[in-house]
Amino acid sequence: MAEAYSNFAAVYDALMDNIPYDAWADYLHGLLVEYDIASGILAELGCGTGNITERMADFGYDMIGIDNSPAMLDIANEKREQNHSSSLYLCQDMREFELYGTVAAIVSLCDSVNYITEPEELTHVFSLVNNYLDPDGLFIFDFHTEHYYRDVVAEATIAEDRDDISFIWDNYYDEEEQINEYDLALFIPEGKDGLYRKYEEVHYQRAYELELVKELLEKAGMEFVTAYDAFTKNPVNEKSERIYVIAREHGKKTV
Repeated sequence: MAEAYSNFAAVYDALMDNIPYDAWADYLHGLLVEYDIASGILAELGCGTGNITERMADFGYDMIGIDNSPAMLDIANEKREQNHSSSLYLCQDMREFELYGTVAAIVSLCDSVNYITEPEELTHVFSLVNNYLDPDGLFIFDFHTEHYYRDVVAEATIAEDRDDISFIWDNYYDEEEQINEYDLALFIPEGKDGLYRKYEEVHYQRAYELELVKELLEKAGMEFVTAYDAFTKNPVNEKSERIYVIAREHGKKTV
């Protein structure tokens, strides 16, 4: 998995200002409290610029944010300083992440799991999660569905032209491989001469079906608890675009 969001990092928050992070954090917090995790150490895989990490720190959790983009983590650390939190940010690939000990819960939001495009690698990620959770510790993560890639964004072009930045985001979904390709072009002003510099990135995400995710969790030694249509307590359905999964530590395996 190549480093994602290298050039995007500096403008990520500005372009994602439509994401209701407060509501997302409230939803996650509610799920954790429901399973009696109202405090303790939490680790977030794919934490990006720390939008969720710092909000969870505000709830009183001791946060560890993990991401493989140094540029994103630089911004996350700036937020940590502004927030006066004690969050710890680690630059690690989630496929090989390491912690100093076990934690009460591990979370992964914003479809970070979809960036793991090989099921075998996702199984390994789940095994690592199981290994670093306290006994009966909780794993909460979300992922985009095939319906989302195939029917919502497939072959779509998303473009915005703002005063300080423009971008073009092309999507291509391969149904046979279940891989969605994002081709991202950023146009960022540089200097005072009115010129823009163009940056390009290519991202790949895999569409996962819930049944396969359950199988991979079980293979990794974890216990599947439940799944919801995102931001609700409703069952998953064929129109679900994002699914939240709750799983539990179920004994340790060699990883």
